[in-house]
Amino acid sequence: MTVISTSRLNISLMTLNDADLLFELDQDPAVMKYINGGRKTTRKEIDQVFIPRLASYLNSEKCWGLWKVFNKEDYFLGWILIRPMDFFTDKPQFKNLEIGWRFKQTAWGKGFATESAKAVIEHIVEQHPDIIKFSAIADELNTASIGIMKKLGMEYIETILHPDVEGDVDVVLYSTFLSLTNNSN
Repeated sequence: MTVISTSRLNISLMTLNDADLLFELDQDPAVMKYINGGRKTTRKEIDQVFIPRLASYLNSEKCWGLWKVFNKEDYFLGWILIRPMDFFTDKPQFKNLEIGWRFKQTAWGKGFATESAKAVIEHIVEQHPDIIKFSAIADELNTASIGIMKKLGMEYIETILHPDVEGDVDVVLYSTFLSLTNNSN
């Protein structure tokens, strides 16, 4: 199992046996505010929706999945998402990886999301030089996530309809291009 380490963090891919961590994280309404309005995720939703979704894109060889982030004291802080942008559509973008994050409120404002996202991006670029960009989406009111996007070197592209939820939910799309010489999808 690959473990990415920084001076403060240990980061590794979640497995399908990590449902307890997903459930634990989603029990704070503040964490869920910009995900679903603050509703806690039920254990049934974790087991019947989130774990099967994770199973559909989890691929350690390609570095896709949820990267669990722990501090050096082995305390779970949150996760970093990596999968092809538009994965759940009929046109996934395999060279444009979606990056996302969800962290416990106790980890907010300490740079953990940015630090772990940078480390995961660096690892992926080293392993897969054919990746041409990383993209992220967020609720336009989620200034903390947008701040992380900017710290990762991403720029605002456009406001779009959220690709993974039912109904009309607008999100902002930010991207960073790694190489203009690689072929796109």
